[in-house]
Amino acid sequence: MNTNSIEMEAADKYSLRGRVYHQIREDIINGHYKKNEELREAAIANELGISRTPVREALRQLELEGLVVIVPNKGAYVRGFTDKDIHDIYMIRSLLEGLCAKWAAENITEEQMRALEESVDLSEFHLQKGNVEQFIDQDSRFHELMYQASGSKILEDLLTDYHQYIKLVREASIAAKNRSGHTNIEHRNIMTAIKEKDGDRAEKLANQHIINSMRNIGDCKILIDKI
Repeated sequence: MNTNSIEMEAADKYSLRGRVYHQIREDIINGHYKKNEELREAAIANELGISRTPVREALRQLELEGLVVIVPNKGAYVRGFTDKDIHDIYMIRSLLEGLCAKWAAENITEEQMRALEESVDLSEFHLQKGNVEQFIDQDSRFHELMYQASGSKILEDLLTDYHQYIKLVREASIAAKNRSGHTNIEHRNIMTAIKEKDGDRAEKLANQHIINSMRNIGDCKILIDKI
């Protein structure tokens, strides 16, 4: 990705079309719009206080991304994710997260390392207190910090997208019985490997961490069907 492409992407986030696209996308990922639900241009435009044109453009962009299906003469509908989509995302994430952890071991700064350690400690605190929402927040924070520590903006952007795509399933998996404790142990082991600059071990641990999360999805099947 060249400098001009990055600048154009950043500028688009602040354009009207860009803001509408990111808002609808976020609402789909967060479950505000459910699988197969119709996305009515007029209703969305009215809710956002804008014309229908940027909404229509945003829906077309979301169709290219695979989150929306536009049926001619009928309308736009939330595509959601199939079981295979979720499986594929986890498998791709497992490889990319492994690479990310490896690069983080090579590039992490002292400040980033302190933040990573703090996140794991806070996760442990909220786990012991039974604060599920705060624990989930720290889970996301851990991954975000590791993405940043990789030193690769491209890898960070890819992983952030995949991380968000399956937000509801991921949160259910973390909150599932016995998984949260294992999650924090795995995070701490990854963090230790990164701190010790052992990139190969960090890669293997991060890869296995995502595989373990994927295997836990079976306990959350009812949630997957809603996405």
